[in-house]
Amino acid sequence: MRTFLALAATVTALTAAVAVPASADAGTVLTTGGVGGTAVAVGDTLTAPLAAGTSATLYSSATGTSGVTCKASQFTAQVTGNPAAPGSATESVTGHTFDSSTCTSNVTGVLGVSGITVDHLPYTASVSSDGTLSVAPASGSTIQTTVKLRTLLGSVTCVYQAPSLTGKADNADNSITFTNQQFSKVSGSSLCFASGYFTAKYAPVTDAGAPVFVN
Repeated sequence: MRTFLALAATVTALTAAVAVPASADAGTVLTTGGVGGTAVAVGDTLTAPLAAGTSATLYSSATGTSGVTCKASQFTAQVTGNPAAPGSATESVTGHTFDSSTCTSNVTGVLGVSGITVDHLPYTASVSSDGTLSVAPASGSTIQTTVKLRTLLGSVTCVYQAPSLTGKADNADNSITFTNQQFSKVSGSSLCFASGYFTAKYAPVTDAGAPVFVN
């Protein structure tokens, strides 16, 4: 029996925001109203749920299907810098949540998921004009997720960490996607996976309801 992993981000998840790259002729890196549209203001809050019809997964291997699947997750990030394009905008990821009531596990011995918490927030995120998204913890910290599972042997807590996360933004659907982002177990019973691979697509990324584009 093995247990599952951690999302982060989850990061966070998992965490942090924006849409994808287009050719940036003028204006700022992040805009609303379309490519080259209205600049997103520093201090604005960006949010995004999981893309419709998708799930966030944390599997025990990059090619496997054993682990945990969640149908509801969301991140929140505040814009801290939005320079002229081409360039890199910056954000502070202040929230990354997973609704454990929507999470299931196909791991033998695991009866359910009682909680998933993204720790050590806020994280720092940057999105470049080419759509590359990077998420990093504060200096001296780590990206961390704590997963609490109900198992045949009782409650099990698994703690996972990653030094950073990399995602990709896409203007086609104002999304950001994390694919097989690796976390390592730092504490937990032998039921916890030694590594967890996080995959999720968040869309649309919005600023007060307006889709966000990357230039």
